[in-house]
Order: sequence, then structure tokens, then C-alpha cells
Amino acid sequence: MSPADSAPAADGLAPESFPILEFDPDRRAMIEPSAHLSGAGDDPPVEMPQRAVACFFGDVVEHIARDHNARIVTNLVSEHGRHAVWEIEVEGERVAFFQPGVGAPLAAFFLEEVIEYGARAVVACGGAGALLPGLDMGHPVIVTGAVRDEGTSYHYLPPARQVLADPDVVSVLVGVLEREQVRYTSGLTWTTDAPYRETRARVAARVGEGCVTVEMEAAAMIAVARFRGTRFGHLLYAGDSVGGVEWEHRDWTAASEVRGQLFWLAVKACLEM
Repeated sequence: MSPADSAPAADGLAPESFPILEFDPDRRAMIEPSAHLSGAGDDPPVEMPQRAVACFFGDVVEHIARDHNARIVTNLVSEHGRHAVWEIEVEGERVAFFQPGVGAPLAAFFLEEVIEYGARAVVACGGAGALLPGLDMGHPVIVTGAVRDEGTSYHYLPPARQVLADPDVVSVLVGVLEREQVRYTSGLTWTTDAPYRETRARVAARVGEGCVTVEMEAAAMIAVARFRGTRFGHLLYAGDSVGGVEWEHRDWTAASEVRGQLFWLAVKACLEM
């Protein structure tokens, strides 16, 4: 456990002050992923690859699945629909990939299930808002940790401002990007549940804390992976920007080349983890 994980609750608040601070270290929950997934009837067991990419780009997942004749390993099911877990072979190794939804709760839910099925090394790739004016659209970012301004991570780790990424996995990501001669930035990301509440004051505070991006899932996914003992890394690219006077969309969702590149960088990292 890192120092950031064991720090006292912010502002000296007692754990009983708010439910979100009532961390319970009990490893056993009322509903375990194993029990939830055992309801699949007499279906054959899922043969999940040990390496998986959690790709937030639904368009990329569809294109890779189609263009590389991927096979479906299983489906992750939520009330809004199914998210297929696909499998391809890269350099003689099986690699799974899936779209983990949007937002910390669903991403954590699906990550739990993929880990339960057998994934042991996971790299996420997604877009994020740029907090710094000079962070160009499409610029890759290696996540070294996250400010925990969401709710999900507090159910997996004791209260603290930040959760740090696995330094060994960060080193793998750095090695992959440098070998591929990809210019990148590494740093903290701000994970929030409320994109429409990114005020100027809060943006300034997160920049002062060292954050370079803002997104909705990293803190929770790092926390889940640490709780479950799974190696996890996170790659982002700078999309829209809240680093200036006004919000800039920058047409970031249309950056298909960048999104595809980030997927394959995540795959390469998975093969080295």
C-alpha cells in the first residue's frame, strides 16, 4: 500500500462523518463476482486470456473485431445491454479486448468480471479532458496515479486523496511508448463523477495538485486492480480541453487514428506485463 493510500481522510473528517468514508476491509462481500457469474447455467467455462485491453473507444473495438476476425470470449451484461469480450492473437499470444462502459461504477463492475474470468494483466485506453493549455489534442498520457474525486474507489481502498498506479506497469508503458517513438506525457489524472461540475476553481485546484487530465474511471479501475491483485495500467489521450478560459471540444471523438494507435500501444504493453 502506498503512502497516499494510507493517508487520513481529507480535512481530518472522521470515518463516520459520511458513508463514503466507511471503508470495510472485509474481503468477502454479499455478492462476489464468482457467485454472480456462476449463474450462466450449463454453458462451457469461459477461457479468458490472461492479457486484456479495456478500450473505451467503441468504434475501435468494433473495427478491430471485424478486421481481425476476432472471436467472442464471452459477453459482459448490464441492464443497458451486452459488451462483448473479444479475442485476437498477437505475436502468438491471446489478447482479449472489450469496451468497459462509461463512468467508474460500470467500468469497475466489468473489470471485476474480466478479472474473475481470468485476466491477470489489463491495460485501459481512453480519452480524457486536457487540464493544461499546452496539451494538444491527441497527445498520449501515461497515468501515474489518480485523484479520487469519484465514489467507487472508496469501496476498494481506504479513504485518501490519491491512488497511485503500479510503478512497474508505468515503467512498461514508458518503455513501449519510447520504443515506438511516441511523444507522451506522464502524470496524475483527476477522476470525477460529474463532468458538468468541472468548475474553474476545481480545475485550477487539480492542476495545482499535479493533474494533467480529467476523466471518469481511472481511480476506480486502479483501486479494483489493486484490491484483486491484478496488474493494471492506463493510457489516455488528450481530447477536449478545460485548460483555457472556455471549454474546447476540439472534435476529439473523431480522432480515429489516435484512438487506434492507443489501442495497439495498450496491446503491446499487455504483452510485456
